[in-house]
Amino acid sequence: MSTPASPFADSTVAIVGVGLIGGSLAAAIKHRRVARRVIGVGRSTARLQSAKAARLIDDFSMDLAQAARESQLVIVCTPVDRIVADVRAAATAMQDGGLITDAGSVKGGICDSLCDLAHGPVTFVGSHPLAGSEKQGFEHASATLFEQKVCVITPPAGTLREPLERLHQFWQAVGMQTCELSPAEHDTTLARTSHLPHAVAAALAATLRPEHTRFAANGFRDTTRIAGGDPELWTAIFQQNSAALVDSISRMEEQLATLKQLLLRGEAASLQNWLQIAKTNRDQLDDRSP
Repeated sequence: MSTPASPFADSTVAIVGVGLIGGSLAAAIKHRRVARRVIGVGRSTARLQSAKAARLIDDFSMDLAQAARESQLVIVCTPVDRIVADVRAAATAMQDGGLITDAGSVKGGICDSLCDLAHGPVTFVGSHPLAGSEKQGFEHASATLFEQKVCVITPPAGTLREPLERLHQFWQAVGMQTCELSPAEHDTTLARTSHLPHAVAAALAATLRPEHTRFAANGFRDTTRIAGGDPELWTAIFQQNSAALVDSISRMEEQLATLKQLLLRGEAASLQNWLQIAKTNRDQLDDRSP
């Protein structure tokens, strides 16, 4: 399937937060010629200079408002507890017709706080590209990070169709498949498929005693890999999606309680069936088309 043309091919795009996601997005935009110019926005001149030296961005600015004035699209890739303020700062400065989106993995609180920007001279529409790594920093950026991955777009009620279509086309132009969910649907879904796995990996890693470290082979390392993510970033994610995450934890506790009872009762056939259901669910992930 051919990649759709970018609606920002002759425009300037500002990326706020040039870390792993922002840096990879900048690399993809430049590699695929999705925009004419990419401005990186951040809080460290040295880091932004390094990102420019690595040819991830064309220019950089410490002034979000100034970058927004020069851009037709602003993508906020900062931690979820900073996104609302960054979007507000960009929206105040952008010219009419400007579009703002984000890359946060929690959408409910963000979209509720910015619902007044669903339509107007400058529009905000939430996004969540389902791609990433436990690694941090633009040094790990990849122009192919988003290819054939899914981007969930979460338009608040009343969002105009024209900017929404432009946003779909943008994410498709960097190689992603797009779909739409309400912010609430997104948060419930991601609590189960992203936030709970991180919580479980962290809980498992927390059980490891120093004297057992040398015995933690590939199984333990693979299962706990994502626990290596930034604790500050994940604290904000957990707090902003706490209700959905608590519900998902309860469902996980039910499964562990079932397993515990099967072991206590010595029910081998039921235990095997429980494991088979889990295997079937996991195998479906490998069988699914990208």
